[in-house]
Amino acid sequence: MNAAGFPILSLITWLPLVGGLVIMCVRGDEATVASNARWTALWTSLIVLALSLVLWVQFDPQEPGFQFVENVPWLPEFHVGYRMGVDGISVLFVLLSTVLTPICILSAWEAIQTRVREFMLAFLILETMMVGMFCALDFVVFYMFFEGVLIPMYLIIGVWGGPRRVYAAVKFFLYTLTGSVLMLLALIAMWLYAGTTDIETLLHTTFPVGMQTWLFLALFASFAVKVPMWPVHTWLPDAHVEAPTAGSVILAGVLLKMGAYGFIRFSIPMLPQAAQSFAPFIFTLSVVAVIYTSLVALAQTDMKKLIAYSSVAHMGVVTIGLFTFNVQGINGALFQMLSHGIVSGALFLGVGVVYDRIHSRDIDRYGGLADRMPGYAFVFMLFTMASVGLPGTAGFVGEFLVILGALQVNFWLALLGGMGMILGAAYMLYLYRRVIFGRLTKQDLMGILDLSPREWAVFVPLIVLTMWMGIYPSSFTSFFDASVGAMVQHHAQAMADTVKLAAGTTH
Repeated sequence: MNAAGFPILSLITWLPLVGGLVIMCVRGDEATVASNARWTALWTSLIVLALSLVLWVQFDPQEPGFQFVENVPWLPEFHVGYRMGVDGISVLFVLLSTVLTPICILSAWEAIQTRVREFMLAFLILETMMVGMFCALDFVVFYMFFEGVLIPMYLIIGVWGGPRRVYAAVKFFLYTLTGSVLMLLALIAMWLYAGTTDIETLLHTTFPVGMQTWLFLALFASFAVKVPMWPVHTWLPDAHVEAPTAGSVILAGVLLKMGAYGFIRFSIPMLPQAAQSFAPFIFTLSVVAVIYTSLVALAQTDMKKLIAYSSVAHMGVVTIGLFTFNVQGINGALFQMLSHGIVSGALFLGVGVVYDRIHSRDIDRYGGLADRMPGYAFVFMLFTMASVGLPGTAGFVGEFLVILGALQVNFWLALLGGMGMILGAAYMLYLYRRVIFGRLTKQDLMGILDLSPREWAVFVPLIVLTMWMGIYPSSFTSFFDASVGAMVQHHAQAMADTVKLAAGTTH
């Protein structure tokens, strides 16, 4: 039992698997099984969303520590337990996961026509793994959920993806798994040193500076691939292009945040001296990602690939913010993670809408859609502006705060990191102009239909969130403040202790 009066985190985490079990038990002809699987998955994900909203309402933003903590002994002889809890950072990522899952299920309602039961089952398993990872308060439990995400995502890309789906799925799996093996070694080393895998205990454990360097590099190998940071980002465009629309949405919306979440949960607070030492290296990779992948996005002819490269650029801004070690930078990075989850997910859904009608993602294949699809043109314009970082939308606040944080570190870091906004305007407006404006000349676009009621139901929650985050950002940053403030203070104290120790050694 905890503050909610019942184990709400376990319920939110494991309820999708119950829905998956129901889907597995469905019998009947193919059409009946498909229909029941869709409705079961949708209602399960909506109940999970309702529970996560209860969690959000009952959460106390003034408390910097973990809340709704559940602790059940699992491997007591190794001091490993089933520990769950959320702080101001993780509670919003739980909410992001539970908001996007029903939207993805609804978006795949008509797009997925083969193996529908298996697709819905994979999505519910994926939701359990995502939520469990953000709630885990034990490194072993975190690792199991972190790796568990790979399996359903591998299947979603490999079974329901495009022509090169198997190549993309294997590449995605190999890249992410290779880095994670090193994270497992770091986990074992931390357990041998601290005698426990409890994350709360590890946060207050001071690891030797020499050991921190190796631990940081091992964790970096795993988290950098997941972000993904340049140059280990090459799996992402392939995965996005081949994945079905719902897979792309959840990949961009939640899975890319896992690496950045790993940095902020483990690398920065647990290994402060190593994080400080490697910050210039991280800044260099991040600036290259922001500028290089934005230029690559400008050269794309495939809509999905363009948005995929823009995701790498946006996540470069996130890693800049995280390693500024100040409140504005980290708050901005967290806000950017949330807004990117909503906006990039919506952009992939926008591509999915026209792909379902014409079965092409080639930018040159379109033009003049504003004449036939004014509703779609409005929706796509809103999310294009949010991606660019227009004030009043979700995309502006995070980038603005990151630039403020970066200015406290280095003027050139802020300038080069801010280039993403300028280049982002170039490639997103290029995309919008080519697809939406111009003369409608292609015959098969003449009869194209505007958004259906189901598609409006998919987009409206994302529109509301995008505008809400842009107009009233403090309703989200207030959740971060206490946790981020405590983390920045902890980091400053660790640096001060290092300086004192160095001075003492010198004398």
